[in-house]
Amino acid sequence: MKFGKAVVKWRIPILIIAVVLLVPSILGMAATRINYDMLTYLPSDMETMVGQNILMDDFGKGAVSLIIVEDMPSRDVSAIKEKIEAVDHVDSVLWYDTLADITVPMELLPDEVFREFNTEDSTMMAVFFDSSTSDEVTIKAIREIREICGKQCFVSGMSALVTDLKDLCEREEPIYVGIAVALALAAMLIFLDNWLAPFVFLASIGIMILINMGTNYFLGEISYITKALSAVLQLAVTMDYSIFLWNSYKEHKASSKDNKEAMARAIGETLTSVVGSSVTTVAGFIALCFMSFTMGRDLGIVMAKGVVLGVVGCVTVLPAMILMLDRPLSKASHRPLIPDVKKFSKGVVKAFPVFLVIFALLIAPAYYGYRQTNEEVYYDLGKCLPEDIEYVVAQSKLSDKFNIASTHMALVDSSLPSKDVKAMLKEINDVDGVKYAIGLESVVGSSVPEEFLPESVTKILKSDKWELFLINSEYKVASDEVNGQIDSISSVIKKYDPNGMLIGEAPCTKDMIETTDYDFKVVNIVSIAAIFVIIAIVERSISLPFILIAVIELAIFINLGIPHYIGQSLPFIAPICISTIQLGATVDYAILMTTRYKTERIKGEDRRRAVWIALSSSTPSIIVSGMGLFAATFGVAVYSDIDIIGSMCMLMARGAVISMLLVIFVLPALLLLFDGVVCRTTLGMTKIKKSGKKSETEASK
Repeated sequence: MKFGKAVVKWRIPILIIAVVLLVPSILGMAATRINYDMLTYLPSDMETMVGQNILMDDFGKGAVSLIIVEDMPSRDVSAIKEKIEAVDHVDSVLWYDTLADITVPMELLPDEVFREFNTEDSTMMAVFFDSSTSDEVTIKAIREIREICGKQCFVSGMSALVTDLKDLCEREEPIYVGIAVALALAAMLIFLDNWLAPFVFLASIGIMILINMGTNYFLGEISYITKALSAVLQLAVTMDYSIFLWNSYKEHKASSKDNKEAMARAIGETLTSVVGSSVTTVAGFIALCFMSFTMGRDLGIVMAKGVVLGVVGCVTVLPAMILMLDRPLSKASHRPLIPDVKKFSKGVVKAFPVFLVIFALLIAPAYYGYRQTNEEVYYDLGKCLPEDIEYVVAQSKLSDKFNIASTHMALVDSSLPSKDVKAMLKEINDVDGVKYAIGLESVVGSSVPEEFLPESVTKILKSDKWELFLINSEYKVASDEVNGQIDSISSVIKKYDPNGMLIGEAPCTKDMIETTDYDFKVVNIVSIAAIFVIIAIVERSISLPFILIAVIELAIFINLGIPHYIGQSLPFIAPICISTIQLGATVDYAILMTTRYKTERIKGEDRRRAVWIALSSSTPSIIVSGMGLFAATFGVAVYSDIDIIGSMCMLMARGAVISMLLVIFVLPALLLLFDGVVCRTTLGMTKIKKSGKKSETEASK
């Protein structure tokens, strides 16, 4: 009550501070770097990541792209190559004529080298950059190369993917927010009893979203997934808190001497309720921080921070706005559109054995689909982009024209004897699916000694400590075939140089597969354990956490099982994040109903009547909350051309509805079934007798 009175008293300064904070928040948001390269979130001590650092430190090379040029005379290609070499941050360009400017006769070049760089109507060159894959200067260089090359050229590689992904995200993100706001507003206008209140809620939530995004500046950078989802998720998750404050304020207005006293009381009540409710949501997001694939930590910190700021805004900024607009808000009231659910609730309670049977029947197929979906996820980041985008077109050209689906790079000790290097290259070329492996030895052949080459040529593939080899593969990134191929090539490299290493997109992706498979198990265990403890403390019960988590976990199994049954493959990050987000964000529905059930049982009501009252009173709030989360995410899912964003939003939208339905229909049945167990294992309920004020028969009428 003291805090509520303070907020009411200082409401004008609170609003002024909130508005003033928007300035540094917007500046901080603009200055926060966005990372579009998922592979950078791998643990830094992995060999592939160590190798990437060596490539940068010893060779001055970070990113690499293969460029396909179609229907162009060699002299024009050579001219384009010179222009590409002049682009800022292009370190070097490797083409079959790389040696043409010296006194080596071209006929001395091995035939296979010429063939691998050329087809009947196309030629290919490798471009090395002196900056990292997702660096701003690399992206700028990719754009400049595309302008130089024109429509006859196609740029592949991770940097091209990152460039297209960034352009698409920047084009779509304002629309994401607009869609989420519009649909969330529509949902609140339908389900609330006031035409103006939803606009006030959105203004308050919007301020806290901007502050959350602005404070990301102190994290250094965030991923594009975090940027795209955080505003939508914060809106969806914290909308409930605003609705709770509004309902509490309206109730207290009837029994308070003025609106200020009513708001002070509403703030105190909301703070107690919302803090307890938000803890489970925060715990779900914090669980993501336990991922060794640190994109989870990125999303977890930003979203946990967003929920906390949402709570702060709900009990400070929103009350100040409501008090300032109290008169127009009073005039904008209308009858709620949600019908009375008492008869519906009585029917659910009466038919509870049916819902127990449905619960039991759903477990096996839902869990099977869930397990299969987790095994059928894709890791090829290019699959998240539309098929007509430039990177995807370039990859298709590379595959069709040159039968190259991925490119690896090998690093070995530069002092390795030439005969060992040649033997190693021969073994690598013999590995299934290897199109060819190319190094200095294969470029110059046996006719030209390495000492004959100028430094400008040798530095492309050799440094004082390391020698670099390009290995083109017929197998796609993230496929079982390429992962097996990587193991075979690594074995060959280690045979000749124990410290040698294989790097590139496919080896990094293989590491990502192994890392996230472990992360999925860890995050699930951490989130379930944390939320179990929170529910046990909040409800002061041993049995209720099992019941509540069982309901939401079944909802998660159904949600993540559906993609398997409809033949949909999800991006790898979606199941990891959604299982945690759905648990943290929707277990509140179950807590709300269970808390009311407990209250009624402790007051002396029998189990049927207690469950009926809990269901009747909680269903409207659960529907508003579930449909709010659905509305904020469904539109983004339908609109987005980026499959990672679209898939995660669709899972959140569908998960909200599934959780809502299971809490409304299945949770009451489980509470009725396990009422005796709950009473014996919950503090404050151990002395409750089997029957309460009314008989079971009377309550069921």
